[in-house]
Amino acid sequence: MSRPLAQALVLDFGGVISKTLFETHDMTERALGLDPCTLKWLGPFAPDSDPLWISMQRGEISERDYWLTRSREVGRMLGEDWADMETFVKRARGADPATVIRPEAEKAIRIVGDAGFRLAILSNELDLFYGADFRTRLAVLACFDAIVDATHTKILKPDPRAYQSVWDTLALEAEDCVFVDDQRRNIVGAAACNMRTVLFDVRNPAASYSEALRHFGLEFD
Repeated sequence: MSRPLAQALVLDFGGVISKTLFETHDMTERALGLDPCTLKWLGPFAPDSDPLWISMQRGEISERDYWLTRSREVGRMLGEDWADMETFVKRARGADPATVIRPEAEKAIRIVGDAGFRLAILSNELDLFYGADFRTRLAVLACFDAIVDATHTKILKPDPRAYQSVWDTLALEAEDCVFVDDQRRNIVGAAACNMRTVLFDVRNPAASYSEALRHFGLEFD
């Protein structure tokens, strides 16, 4: 007997819906007036270039700690003291945040929504990194039935309560939800809660969204 179709697509934001800051170094350098190729850390695209990323993947530091360190580094390049990630993101992407949304994400969100399934975001730091006014400036966010952000709940993935808050908000069961995240620790946490999971590959977004949509009996291409 085949498994019933999923009922909700639950997405992380940074890396899954938006491009990573690693992918947009050229945009960041232009926005900040830095010379091309100033930013050399490439995270998952070239782990050997980024020992701090490797440390984060090992669980030695948190994702928030990683980005706070990078924010401070970039701020110092400009002779400024950046004490939070929001400053970095606003300065690098503030003019038009829609330019960093993955076209694959917009396509997948449209396909799932048009088919009558639910959509949700589960983020550890959406408003923390992007600012409270960000949601009003990004049209794609209006497509979601629920946005659960640990900036406000204070419950970070992979805490089981973070995942439960999503399916409770949607009035669904854990197994009805497909959770997509680019951090393995968050995927492990979701799977332990009986959610269906897709580990998002930032190097191949289309393949990851194709995998997610199969849970709904939908085609990405």
